[in-house]
Amino acid sequence: MSSSNLDNIALLSLNGNKPLAKRISDYMGIPLLDATVSHFSDGEINIQVNESIRGKSIYIIHSVSDPVNDNFMELMIAVDALRRASAQSITCVLPYFAYTRSDRKSRSREPISAKLFANMLELGKVDRVMAIDMHADQIQGFFDIPVDHLRAMPIFASYFEKKIKNPDDFVFVAPDHNSTKRARSLAEVFGSQIAIVDQRSTEMEDVVPDIIGDVEGKQCVIVDDLIDTGTRMINSAKAIKAAGAKTISAAATHAIFSKGAAKKLEDSLLMEVLVSDTIVIPEDEQFSKLKILSVTDLVGDAIRMTELNESIDSLFQVRDSYTEIK
Repeated sequence: MSSSNLDNIALLSLNGNKPLAKRISDYMGIPLLDATVSHFSDGEINIQVNESIRGKSIYIIHSVSDPVNDNFMELMIAVDALRRASAQSITCVLPYFAYTRSDRKSRSREPISAKLFANMLELGKVDRVMAIDMHADQIQGFFDIPVDHLRAMPIFASYFEKKIKNPDDFVFVAPDHNSTKRARSLAEVFGSQIAIVDQRSTEMEDVVPDIIGDVEGKQCVIVDDLIDTGTRMINSAKAIKAAGAKTISAAATHAIFSKGAAKKLEDSLLMEVLVSDTIVIPEDEQFSKLKILSVTDLVGDAIRMTELNESIDSLFQVRDSYTEIK
Protein backbone atom coordinates (compact mmCIF):
# COMPACT_ATOMS: atom_id res chain seq x y z
CA MET A 1 0.00 0.00 0.00
CA SER A 2 1.39 3.41 -0.95
CA SER A 3 2.27 5.66 1.96
CA SER A 4 1.76 8.88 -0.02
CA ASN A 5 -0.26 11.37 2.04
CA LEU A 6 -0.05 8.98 4.98
CA ASP A 7 3.17 10.44 6.37
CA ASN A 8 1.36 11.83 9.41
CA ILE A 9 0.04 8.43 10.55
CA ALA A 10 1.60 6.50 13.43
CA LEU A 11 0.42 3.03 14.47
CA LEU A 12 0.68 1.93 18.10
CA SER A 13 0.28 -1.70 19.14
CA LEU A 14 -0.50 -2.61 22.74
CA ASN A 15 -0.68 -6.17 24.10
CA GLY A 16 -4.30 -6.86 23.04
CA ASN A 17 -3.58 -8.16 19.53
CA LYS A 18 0.06 -7.76 18.51
CA PRO A 19 -0.07 -10.26 15.58
CA LEU A 20 -2.94 -8.35 13.92
CA ALA A 21 -1.25 -4.99 14.54
CA LYS A 22 1.91 -6.33 12.85
CA ARG A 23 -0.10 -7.59 9.86
CA ILE A 24 -1.82 -4.19 9.50
CA SER A 25 1.55 -2.42 9.79
CA ASP A 26 3.01 -4.63 7.02
CA TYR A 27 -0.08 -4.19 4.84
CA MET A 28 0.00 -0.39 5.14
CA GLY A 29 3.78 -0.13 4.92
CA ILE A 30 3.84 1.93 8.11
CA PRO A 31 6.08 0.71 10.97
CA LEU A 32 4.64 0.31 14.46
CA LEU A 33 5.70 2.93 16.99
CA ASP A 34 8.58 2.01 19.28
CA ALA A 35 6.75 1.72 22.61
CA THR A 36 7.25 -0.24 25.81
CA VAL A 37 4.29 -1.66 27.72
CA SER A 38 5.35 -3.05 31.10
CA HIS A 39 3.68 -4.09 34.34
CA PHE A 40 5.01 -3.41 37.83
CA SER A 41 5.07 -6.30 40.27
CA ASP A 42 1.76 -5.19 41.82
CA GLY A 43 0.05 -5.18 38.40
CA GLU A 44 0.28 -1.44 37.67
CA ILE A 45 0.72 -0.71 33.97
CA ASN A 46 3.42 1.56 32.62
CA ILE A 47 3.59 2.72 28.99
CA GLN A 48 6.55 4.50 27.45
CA VAL A 49 6.48 5.81 23.87
CA ASN A 50 10.13 5.86 22.80
CA GLU A 51 9.89 8.28 19.86
CA SER A 52 8.33 11.65 19.15
CA ILE A 53 4.66 11.65 18.09
CA ARG A 54 4.12 15.40 18.27
CA GLY A 55 1.47 16.44 15.72
CA LYS A 56 0.89 12.86 14.52
CA SER A 57 -2.42 11.06 13.86
CA ILE A 58 -2.14 8.04 16.14
CA TYR A 59 -4.09 4.83 15.57
CA ILE A 60 -3.99 2.49 18.59
CA ILE A 61 -4.59 -1.10 17.40
CA HIS A 62 -5.74 -3.06 20.41
CA SER A 63 -8.32 -5.76 21.13
CA VAL A 64 -9.90 -5.39 24.56
CA SER A 65 -10.07 -9.16 25.09
CA ASP A 66 -8.96 -11.56 27.82
CA PRO A 67 -7.50 -10.35 30.19
CA VAL A 68 -10.21 -7.76 29.56
CA ASN A 69 -9.59 -5.38 32.45
CA ASP A 70 -5.80 -5.30 32.02
CA ASN A 71 -6.26 -4.60 28.32
CA PHE A 72 -8.80 -1.87 29.01
CA MET A 73 -6.46 -0.12 31.47
CA GLU A 74 -3.59 -0.46 28.95
CA LEU A 75 -5.75 1.35 26.41
CA MET A 76 -6.71 4.17 28.78
CA ILE A 77 -3.13 4.69 29.99
CA ALA A 78 -1.84 4.68 26.39
CA VAL A 79 -4.43 7.31 25.45
CA ASP A 80 -3.26 9.49 28.34
CA ALA A 81 0.40 9.06 27.34
CA LEU A 82 -0.34 10.01 23.73
CA ARG A 83 -2.43 13.03 24.66
CA ARG A 84 0.34 14.33 26.94
CA ALA A 85 2.90 13.74 24.17
CA SER A 86 1.01 16.22 21.92
CA ALA A 87 -0.50 13.77 19.44
CA GLN A 88 -2.65 15.62 16.91
CA SER A 89 -5.46 13.02 17.07
CA ILE A 90 -6.05 9.65 18.69
CA THR A 91 -8.14 6.92 17.09
CA CYS A 92 -8.80 3.70 19.01
CA VAL A 93 -8.96 0.79 16.57
CA LEU A 94 -10.66 -1.93 18.60
CA PRO A 95 -11.06 -5.14 16.56
CA TYR A 96 -12.75 -6.63 19.63
CA PHE A 97 -14.45 -4.29 22.09
CA ALA A 98 -15.30 -5.97 25.41
CA TYR A 99 -18.37 -5.14 27.50
CA THR A 100 -20.56 -4.53 24.45
CA ARG A 101 -22.86 -7.37 25.56
CA SER A 102 -23.86 -5.09 28.44
CA ASP A 103 -25.71 -2.59 26.24
CA ARG A 104 -28.99 -2.22 28.19
CA LYS A 105 -30.62 -3.03 31.50
CA SER A 106 -32.39 -6.35 31.09
CA ARG A 107 -33.15 -6.65 34.81
CA SER A 108 -33.14 -4.38 37.85
CA ARG A 109 -29.92 -2.88 39.24
CA GLU A 110 -27.72 -3.86 36.28
CA PRO A 111 -24.98 -1.66 34.83
CA ILE A 112 -24.79 -0.60 31.19
CA SER A 113 -21.07 -1.25 30.99
CA ALA A 114 -20.76 -0.43 27.28
CA LYS A 115 -21.90 3.13 28.00
CA LEU A 116 -19.38 3.40 30.86
CA PHE A 117 -16.63 2.21 28.47
CA ALA A 118 -17.68 4.87 25.94
CA ASN A 119 -17.69 7.59 28.61
CA MET A 120 -14.20 6.65 29.76
CA LEU A 121 -12.77 6.77 26.24
CA GLU A 122 -14.29 10.22 25.75
CA LEU A 123 -12.93 11.29 29.13
CA GLY A 124 -9.48 10.39 27.79
CA LYS A 125 -10.22 12.74 24.84
CA VAL A 126 -10.15 10.06 22.15
CA ASP A 127 -11.09 11.57 18.77
CA ARG A 128 -12.53 8.54 16.99
CA VAL A 129 -13.28 4.86 17.55
CA MET A 130 -13.17 2.03 15.01
CA ALA A 131 -14.65 -1.30 16.04
CA ILE A 132 -15.64 -4.52 14.30
CA ASP A 133 -19.02 -6.17 14.89
CA MET A 134 -19.98 -4.75 18.25
CA HIS A 135 -22.71 -6.79 19.94
CA ALA A 136 -25.39 -4.21 19.16
CA ASP A 137 -25.56 -1.42 16.57
CA GLN A 138 -26.96 1.12 19.03
CA ILE A 139 -23.64 1.21 20.92
CA GLN A 140 -22.50 3.72 18.29
CA GLY A 141 -24.97 6.11 19.91
CA PHE A 142 -23.26 5.74 23.31
CA PHE A 143 -20.44 7.89 21.93
CA ASP A 144 -20.50 11.61 21.13
CA ILE A 145 -17.47 11.21 18.83
CA PRO A 146 -17.32 9.54 15.38
CA VAL A 147 -17.57 5.74 15.45
CA ASP A 148 -16.80 3.55 12.44
CA HIS A 149 -18.61 0.27 13.01
CA LEU A 150 -16.95 -2.14 10.55
CA ARG A 151 -18.32 -5.56 9.60
CA ALA A 152 -16.61 -8.89 9.05
CA MET A 153 -19.56 -9.90 6.84
CA PRO A 154 -17.83 -8.79 3.58
CA ILE A 155 -14.89 -11.10 4.40
CA PHE A 156 -17.14 -14.07 5.24
CA ALA A 157 -19.21 -13.36 2.10
CA SER A 158 -16.03 -13.51 0.01
CA TYR A 159 -15.26 -16.91 1.56
CA PHE A 160 -18.74 -18.35 0.92
CA GLU A 161 -18.84 -16.87 -2.60
CA LYS A 162 -16.28 -19.53 -3.58
CA LYS A 163 -18.44 -22.30 -2.07
CA ILE A 164 -21.99 -21.38 -3.03
CA LYS A 165 -22.95 -22.71 -6.45
CA ASN A 166 -26.72 -22.71 -5.89
CA PRO A 167 -27.98 -20.09 -3.37
CA ASP A 168 -31.20 -22.08 -2.85
CA ASP A 169 -29.17 -24.89 -1.27
CA PHE A 170 -27.83 -22.58 1.46
CA VAL A 171 -29.63 -21.22 4.52
CA PHE A 172 -28.03 -18.68 6.85
CA VAL A 173 -29.20 -19.29 10.40
CA ALA A 174 -29.49 -16.84 13.30
CA PRO A 175 -28.79 -18.69 16.60
CA ASP A 176 -31.32 -16.42 18.35
CA HIS A 177 -33.67 -13.56 17.46
CA ASN A 178 -31.03 -10.90 18.20
CA SER A 179 -28.75 -12.25 15.44
CA THR A 180 -31.38 -12.17 12.69
CA LYS A 181 -29.94 -9.03 11.09
CA ARG A 182 -26.48 -10.62 10.78
CA ALA A 183 -27.85 -13.76 9.14
CA ARG A 184 -29.97 -11.67 6.78
CA SER A 185 -27.03 -9.47 5.70
CA LEU A 186 -25.12 -12.56 4.52
CA ALA A 187 -28.18 -14.21 2.99
CA GLU A 188 -29.00 -11.08 0.97
CA VAL A 189 -25.57 -11.18 -0.69
CA PHE A 190 -26.40 -14.55 -2.25
CA GLY A 191 -30.19 -14.40 -2.43
CA SER A 192 -30.43 -17.27 0.08
CA GLN A 193 -33.06 -17.87 2.77
CA ILE A 194 -32.61 -17.39 6.51
CA ALA A 195 -33.82 -19.38 9.51
CA ILE A 196 -33.96 -18.53 13.20
CA VAL A 197 -33.27 -20.80 16.17
CA ASP A 198 -35.99 -20.06 18.72
CA GLN A 199 -33.60 -20.30 21.65
CA ARG A 200 -34.97 -19.00 24.94
CA SER A 201 -31.96 -19.66 27.17
CA THR A 202 -28.29 -20.43 26.55
CA GLU A 203 -27.98 -22.09 29.95
CA MET A 204 -30.19 -25.12 29.21
CA GLU A 205 -27.74 -27.47 27.51
CA ASP A 206 -30.14 -30.41 26.98
CA VAL A 207 -33.07 -28.53 25.43
CA VAL A 208 -33.25 -28.72 21.62
CA PRO A 209 -34.79 -25.44 20.44
CA ASP A 210 -37.35 -25.03 17.65
CA ILE A 211 -36.46 -23.65 14.20
CA ILE A 212 -38.32 -20.85 12.44
CA GLY A 213 -37.80 -21.42 8.72
CA ASP A 214 -36.99 -24.37 6.47
CA VAL A 215 -33.58 -26.05 6.78
CA GLU A 216 -34.45 -29.58 5.62
CA GLY A 217 -31.88 -30.89 3.15
CA LYS A 218 -30.04 -27.53 3.17
CA GLN A 219 -26.43 -26.52 3.80
CA CYS A 220 -26.72 -24.32 6.87
CA VAL A 221 -24.39 -21.60 8.18
CA ILE A 222 -25.00 -20.32 11.71
CA VAL A 223 -24.04 -16.63 11.83
CA ASP A 224 -23.19 -14.79 15.08
CA ASP A 225 -21.00 -11.95 16.31
CA LEU A 226 -19.00 -14.07 18.78
CA ILE A 227 -18.44 -17.53 20.19
CA ASP A 228 -17.79 -17.50 23.92
CA THR A 229 -18.50 -20.83 25.66
CA GLY A 230 -19.82 -22.34 22.41
CA THR A 231 -23.06 -23.53 24.04
CA ARG A 232 -25.37 -21.47 21.84
CA MET A 233 -23.63 -22.58 18.62
CA ILE A 234 -23.68 -26.23 19.64
CA ASN A 235 -27.35 -26.11 20.73
CA SER A 236 -28.23 -24.41 17.46
CA ALA A 237 -26.38 -27.09 15.48
CA LYS A 238 -28.33 -29.82 17.32
CA ALA A 239 -31.62 -28.09 16.57
CA ILE A 240 -30.78 -27.61 12.89
CA LYS A 241 -29.66 -31.22 12.56
CA ALA A 242 -32.90 -32.39 14.20
CA ALA A 243 -34.79 -30.30 11.62
CA GLY A 244 -33.09 -32.18 8.78
CA ALA A 245 -30.14 -29.99 7.74
CA LYS A 246 -27.66 -31.56 5.31
CA THR A 247 -24.50 -29.83 6.58
CA ILE A 248 -23.91 -27.26 9.35
CA SER A 249 -21.12 -24.66 9.59
CA ALA A 250 -20.60 -21.68 11.88
CA ALA A 251 -19.36 -18.17 11.13
CA ALA A 252 -18.65 -15.72 13.96
CA THR A 253 -16.42 -12.67 14.03
CA HIS A 254 -14.93 -12.94 17.52
CA ALA A 255 -13.46 -16.19 18.87
CA ILE A 256 -13.50 -15.70 22.65
CA PHE A 257 -13.42 -19.49 23.27
CA SER A 258 -13.77 -19.65 27.07
CA LYS A 259 -14.52 -22.65 29.32
CA GLY A 260 -13.16 -25.30 26.96
CA ALA A 261 -15.20 -24.05 23.98
CA ALA A 262 -12.58 -25.21 21.44
CA LYS A 263 -12.85 -28.86 22.52
CA LYS A 264 -16.67 -28.71 22.57
CA LEU A 265 -16.80 -27.19 19.08
CA GLU A 266 -14.37 -29.78 17.71
CA ASP A 267 -16.62 -32.56 19.08
CA SER A 268 -19.86 -30.91 17.87
CA LEU A 269 -22.02 -31.45 14.76
CA LEU A 270 -20.40 -28.42 13.11
CA MET A 271 -18.51 -29.21 9.91
CA GLU A 272 -16.34 -26.08 10.14
CA VAL A 273 -16.04 -23.04 12.40
CA LEU A 274 -15.16 -19.81 10.62
CA VAL A 275 -13.84 -16.89 12.71
CA SER A 276 -11.66 -13.81 12.25
CA ASP A 277 -8.39 -12.76 13.88
CA THR A 278 -9.93 -9.90 15.93
CA ILE A 279 -8.90 -11.91 19.01
CA VAL A 280 -5.62 -13.83 19.26
CA ILE A 281 -6.45 -17.55 19.42
CA PRO A 282 -3.73 -19.45 21.34
CA GLU A 283 -2.27 -22.54 19.68
CA ASP A 284 -3.88 -24.84 22.24
CA GLU A 285 -7.34 -23.37 21.44
CA GLN A 286 -7.03 -24.06 17.71
CA PHE A 287 -8.60 -27.22 16.31
CA SER A 288 -9.01 -29.02 13.00
CA LYS A 289 -12.46 -27.57 12.11
CA LEU A 290 -11.30 -24.00 12.75
CA LYS A 291 -10.66 -21.53 9.91
CA ILE A 292 -9.36 -18.04 10.72
CA LEU A 293 -9.86 -15.24 8.17
CA SER A 294 -7.94 -12.01 8.66
CA VAL A 295 -9.43 -8.52 9.03
CA THR A 296 -6.03 -7.00 8.15
CA ASP A 297 -7.03 -5.52 4.78
CA LEU A 298 -10.39 -4.31 6.11
CA VAL A 299 -8.83 -2.42 9.03
CA GLY A 300 -5.84 -1.18 7.02
CA ASP A 301 -8.16 0.21 4.33
CA ALA A 302 -10.38 1.81 7.00
CA ILE A 303 -7.39 3.60 8.56
CA ARG A 304 -6.14 4.80 5.18
CA MET A 305 -9.58 6.04 4.06
CA THR A 306 -10.17 7.81 7.36
CA GLU A 307 -6.82 9.56 7.21
CA LEU A 308 -7.43 10.66 3.60
CA ASN A 309 -10.99 11.79 4.41
CA GLU A 310 -12.45 9.27 1.95
CA SER A 311 -15.83 7.56 2.27
CA ILE A 312 -15.59 4.09 3.83
CA ASP A 313 -18.80 2.95 2.13
CA SER A 314 -16.92 0.43 -0.04
CA LEU A 315 -15.78 -1.46 3.07
CA PHE A 316 -19.32 -2.76 3.52
CA GLN A 317 -19.37 -4.46 0.10
CA VAL A 318 -18.20 -8.05 -0.45
CA ARG A 319 -14.39 -8.16 -0.48
CA ASP A 320 -12.65 -9.23 -3.68
CA SER A 321 -10.56 -11.72 -1.76
CA TYR A 322 -9.85 -12.95 1.76
CA THR A 323 -6.72 -14.01 3.61
CA GLU A 324 -6.86 -17.25 5.57
CA ILE A 325 -4.27 -17.45 8.35
CA LYS A 326 -5.18 -20.98 9.40
